[in-house]
Amino acid sequence: MNTQGPEMLARTPPAQERGSGALAVLAPWAWPALLAAAVWLGLFYNLGAIPLFDVDEGAFGEATREMLARGDYVSTWLNGQPRYDKPILIYWLQAASVRLLGLDEFALRLPSALAATAWIAAVHAFTRRVVDRDTAHAAAFIAATSAGVVVIGRGAIADALLNLFLALALFDVYRELVDPRPRWRRRVFLWIALGVLTKGPVALLVPAAASALAFGLQGRMNGWWRAVRDPVGWLILLAVAGPWYALEYAARGDAFLAGFFMRHNVERFLVPLQGHAGSPFFYLPAVLLLVLPYTGLLLAALPGVRRMRTTPLDTLLWCWFLFVLGFFTLAGTKLPHYLLYGATPLFILMARRRHALRSRVAALWPALVLVAAVAILPLVLHHAAPGARNPYVREALSRADVFGPAWHAQAIALLACVVLLMLWPERPRTGGPWARLVAAALACSYAFGGLLLPAAAELQQGPVKRAALLARQAGWPVRSWRINVPSFSVYRDAVTPATDAPRPGDVILTRSDALDGLPSPVRVLFREGGVLLVRIEG
Repeated sequence: MNTQGPEMLARTPPAQERGSGALAVLAPWAWPALLAAAVWLGLFYNLGAIPLFDVDEGAFGEATREMLARGDYVSTWLNGQPRYDKPILIYWLQAASVRLLGLDEFALRLPSALAATAWIAAVHAFTRRVVDRDTAHAAAFIAATSAGVVVIGRGAIADALLNLFLALALFDVYRELVDPRPRWRRRVFLWIALGVLTKGPVALLVPAAASALAFGLQGRMNGWWRAVRDPVGWLILLAVAGPWYALEYAARGDAFLAGFFMRHNVERFLVPLQGHAGSPFFYLPAVLLLVLPYTGLLLAALPGVRRMRTTPLDTLLWCWFLFVLGFFTLAGTKLPHYLLYGATPLFILMARRRHALRSRVAALWPALVLVAAVAILPLVLHHAAPGARNPYVREALSRADVFGPAWHAQAIALLACVVLLMLWPERPRTGGPWARLVAAALACSYAFGGLLLPAAAELQQGPVKRAALLARQAGWPVRSWRINVPSFSVYRDAVTPATDAPRPGDVILTRSDALDGLPSPVRVLFREGGVLLVRIEG
């Protein structure tokens, strides 16, 4: 057995990764303050101030609302129909939050924001033990301000919680790799079990495959097999995850197997579901976007793959990321956030290479592109919307009221800040490009949480929310026609069934591009951004 604990191995990075003490000018309390600011800006600022974002947030939110309304804490339902997309844990957490705080956007998103915060804290704690304190600060800060983490950490979905459990599992895999002990491997089984309760088999696949690759490259396959065959570990996994799967199968039978395992896992890998196809190179640009504003730093860190067998830490981190990249590249269904299952090792690898950035331009051009894109977004939509062929898209993008003077002023101020960071001359003890990137990342977090996501949510879901509140106030029974917006049911606080045959007297929720398919005449009760409530006259 290795007599060195996992905290002692890989403690000192290679000399080219240690740098020269960037940000050394900061007081001892500065990094905790920076991390707190990053977490608040990235995950909690304006968390409950914007409508539920896109179909996924609405679906999770409505399934949670129906769970509470039905008193059924085993099976999930969406607009009165069984929902097999995800296991139960995130719904339980959202239901607890709603019970405590009431049904609103903040309560539905809070479990994800807290899970993302715990994920960032786990990155910090692990990196501090196996590398050093300064690298831990950097890795946690990168995680807290990366675009992908900000987006999923603010969403009422399962992905932030899954990433927390994946990170905890693979951190303990590393401990088992360098210092085999029953407690490490059994904790791995516990984190996997919680992940399986969060999103299913992927929580078992990623740690199992990444660890097999790492143990194999380190010549430790016998140790991997010994850990995998641990009977106590399997008992932990079955005791934690097994009861819900057994209860759900007892309630739903073969429909659960077909809906959850076959369609949403096997079929999702084999073929594109819901139109989410992509080329074999789909995830190459996706990873550059998910780590914004650290794209330049990622490019600087990628050559480190040549040293992936140098230390057990390098081996595990690279195997973790490369397996996720390879597996989801082969999968038929491609979504950008799938790559986040392999983002945790990138945060650590980038933090170790943070001083490899020798140029302000190399460090800051991604941040500049990001804030510039946010600043010109209203202009782009203004010119693109009139040319959209689809009437729903044209109406949705033509709402000039979304971008007011305050929005424009903040966008221009953020752009000016990043430009100033790029152009300001170097001074002694200013910390170099890495310190500038830290400041730019905070600006980018505000651009995401304070400007971009609120604008996108308002364009997409603001009219849906106002239509639902109107229908709730009026007491209208509503059916949906050729529109998929589960958030409408959340805001209306009632199931909104779909209809294939609208009848006279029905109040119908629909889109402007589906209006011609309804029986005439119709009376428009609400119309905004391409979203309509109409009553069919007859």
